[in-house]
Amino acid sequence: MAASTPRLANGKPDLSGIWTTAEPNHRIEGLSSPKQKPGPRDPQPVDDTPADPGAITASRQMANLGVDLPDGLPYQAWLVPLVKERTDNLAKDDPHIKCLPDNFLRAYGLPHLLKFVHTPSLLVVLNEMNAGYRQVFTDGRPLPEDPTPSWQGYSSAQWSGDTLVIDTIGVRDDTWIDWNGSVLTQAGKVREQMRRPDFGHLEIQVTVDDPKAYTRPWTVTLKERIVVDAELIDEICIEGEQSLKHMK
Repeated sequence: MAASTPRLANGKPDLSGIWTTAEPNHRIEGLSSPKQKPGPRDPQPVDDTPADPGAITASRQMANLGVDLPDGLPYQAWLVPLVKERTDNLAKDDPHIKCLPDNFLRAYGLPHLLKFVHTPSLLVVLNEMNAGYRQVFTDGRPLPEDPTPSWQGYSSAQWSGDTLVIDTIGVRDDTWIDWNGSVLTQAGKVREQMRRPDFGHLEIQVTVDDPKAYTRPWTVTLKERIVVDAELIDEICIEGEQSLKHMK
């Protein structure tokens, strides 16, 4: 895990690999639900072994992306009752439950493997859930002025030393980023500062600036760890889906 960071032909860190959360949610008791408080942080170092592909779990931040912020996520007034309603009704309107795509912020903490394929000009993230994908152009190209809203938005990146700085705009309104129903809107801008300090770890500092949904920008750090001796497999949500009929 602590071996040297692999590098691309241009000398920059190679982010390729299969990743899952490095901060799994060890539930305190009971069944998983958006109302349940996350377990405590693991003592450092966090899960300093390759992840077991047969025991992938959600992250501590899956239900509430702002769980470690002292005052929580700084919701605008309209979003406060909506998040409360979604939490209280066990997220019955969650797009994930309805087999729709997961935005990249949420995907980092869900119990599904992500595969990064990295070249000097492009980073592609493959999500085994519903065969999803995200592409990040790493040539620093300008973001479009009026992108067509989409599940993953439009992402452009450039290097700052050994940190890949990714800027994303153009996500859809009401894009869920956690199980409580916190959202991004079309007004949102997301910056990820992505580092691979060694072979087995990935650190992603996320800053969200979305004045329509939040009263101020906020920042959280997400940690991923490598999965070895594994590959993605088909995980198509709609096949055998049994939950939606119980939530109408």
